[in-house]
Amino acid sequence: MKTLVLVFGLVIGLGGLLFEQLGFRFNLTPSMPKGLYRISDAAPERGDLVTFCLDDPWFASLARERGYLRPGACPNELEPLLKKLAGTAGDHVYLTRGGVWLNGDLLPDSQVRFQDSLQRPLPPTALRSGRIPPDMALVMSNGHSGGFDGRYFGLVPMATLHKVDAVIVFTPKGEGS
Repeated sequence: MKTLVLVFGLVIGLGGLLFEQLGFRFNLTPSMPKGLYRISDAAPERGDLVTFCLDDPWFASLARERGYLRPGACPNELEPLLKKLAGTAGDHVYLTRGGVWLNGDLLPDSQVRFQDSLQRPLPPTALRSGRIPPDMALVMSNGHSGGFDGRYFGLVPMATLHKVDAVIVFTPKGEGS
């Protein structure tokens, strides 16, 4: 029986690695549409969905400790994030109590929270008002007020972003509109 369980676990693990090597990603978090995505060869542009590894050691450690991200294939052994590419080089970001403004428009559900869903204090935001510098980008959740995104960990290097295309996306009963 132990051998069967070991073989089954090995098959599932290898299947998951192959699935990831083929560029597929699952999203089961509430901060983006749930479903299956595939990495595209196209360069990401504003408005695209993107995947990337959270490189900032402090925020990666926080994400690990609090369970914001599960174990995964990134160099820091966390899962890649899936977000919307909201702002690119030259865009103007303005942070207020009301939320994140981009080029004069308030991004939906972008207010910085002071506590997470378990009432633990959140760190001060690393995002700063101003122009997005060359080679940097602002990534945000898709209208999810509790998303772990650029409003907390700040800008990310554009070169780390990979465009993803939705393969199958679903909204469970009772979620969304």
